[in-house]
Amino acid sequence: MSESGSGAAVAPGQVPYAPDAVQAGAFPASTVSADLIEQLRVLEEMKSAICGLQARVAAAFDLAQRAEQAEAGVPASERGKGVGAQVALARRESPNRGSRLLGFAKALVMEMPRTLAALQSGLLNEWRATLLVKETACLSVEDRRAVDEELAPDTGTFAGKGDRAIIAAAKAAAYRRDPRSVVGRASRAAAERTVSLRPAPDTMTYLTALLPVAQGVAVYAALTRAADSARCRGDLAGGDAVSAGVVPTRGQLMADTLVERVTGTPGGISGINLDLVMTDRTLFQGDSEPARLNGYGIVPAEWARSMVAEGQAEQDQPDQNQDNELTVWLRRLYTAPATGELLATDSKVRLFTGRLRRFIETRDDTCRTPYCDAPIRHIDHIVPWRSGGETNLANGAGLCEACNHTKESPGWSARAIHADVHTLEISTPTGHSYQSKAPPLPGHRPSRT
Repeated sequence: MSESGSGAAVAPGQVPYAPDAVQAGAFPASTVSADLIEQLRVLEEMKSAICGLQARVAAAFDLAQRAEQAEAGVPASERGKGVGAQVALARRESPNRGSRLLGFAKALVMEMPRTLAALQSGLLNEWRATLLVKETACLSVEDRRAVDEELAPDTGTFAGKGDRAIIAAAKAAAYRRDPRSVVGRASRAAAERTVSLRPAPDTMTYLTALLPVAQGVAVYAALTRAADSARCRGDLAGGDAVSAGVVPTRGQLMADTLVERVTGTPGGISGINLDLVMTDRTLFQGDSEPARLNGYGIVPAEWARSMVAEGQAEQDQPDQNQDNELTVWLRRLYTAPATGELLATDSKVRLFTGRLRRFIETRDDTCRTPYCDAPIRHIDHIVPWRSGGETNLANGAGLCEACNHTKESPGWSARAIHADVHTLEISTPTGHSYQSKAPPLPGHRPSRT
């Protein structure tokens, strides 16, 4: 691919100047810098063109799968199931994102040709094309095509524009075409309100609430007022920190207020059920091998030991901690010394319950579908019960709800294969196979071949 701006010819994977040559002064610095920037721009345009091609391929794959399912006698209402999951595996994305990528591709190819043309020519990147698709999702096919024609992004309408400008233009055009649908979309959005929790670095978490704007503003204002009032009164949480000269910030006070108002206790914790996996060396010998807290992930060894010790101290001296009671139940989970695998016994029942279920949840940590890290909602048989699959540790896998339903679609299969850790192989209707290994437990070292 050549660019007329600098006269430089750039091929994929080709770097025009090696770093040592630049340092040695083999080329004028101005020429090197200009050509490197030119290469970055060309590569960005190539990325956009590839994204446009991926959209065309994904839309064609959806049509092909639906045709094959129709030939196989699949009811019309069931056709298309599992297509997004296959797109996700091929693109090494989560199933949720795979479904969104498929919807994005179908909208571009079938309803927004001008946006697709802009993507393929490099005038838009994939993210900004996604914004246009998202902001017109509430429109009918005819109105969406009209907005696509009105904005005509392939003519350079959005050259130099940022994300906000693109969103504003799409919203305005959509509202002009069908104001009733836009208003209806806003009213339906309230049904999507939710609260989510995800890990953050340094044993912290992100607690996120998606709320209607009035409620969200009201909650934030209440927390702000409470924090400002506490600062004015000098009624600051963390007396030890204040006496040491460390005054809580406004944000810290807002966080403390949120915890206390939601849980009803100042510390926010009345009891913890710890599914904490750690080696005996970490617990008793001060080893630095990290532990794993089920539902969160890897935690430092010192933090894990302190949680166990703090909980034990609270239980030993309950009368001294009436204002901030903390009870810790430590569930001990054993691993095989040679492999690091969790141990359990076989079960003759059909459902994964009790200790067996907890073992699998701890072993798998998140959904075992490749590239999916959603929370586990279902424990199901790898080889189905109806096909002779047993209810045991080796034949069980933790899955999110969507992935568990997907694997029941025609043409999908799974099996456990022998490896140093529990390994699941998933096969799709196209004959492609993908493997998923259980995350390594603390202290486990994978074998090298």
